[in-house]
Amino acid sequence: MDIEAIGKDIVDAAIKVHRALGPGLLESAYQHCLAYELRRRGRRVECEVLQPILYDGQQIDAGYR
Repeated sequence: MDIEAIGKDIVDAAIKVHRALGPGLLESAYQHCLAYELRRRGRRVECEVLQPILYDGQQIDAGYR
């Protein structure tokens, strides 16, 4: 895995999406378009993957997204 290539794809895709859509849309619109663009470039993308937290020794499935 070439971290430089991954980073370049992410930045290039984000710039392309923002130039195409412009400012002012909901974050979710940019998120879906960016995911589409990265997949189009052959990247594996998962959006808002649940990251559970541990609280009082218990796994709580309402952690980070």
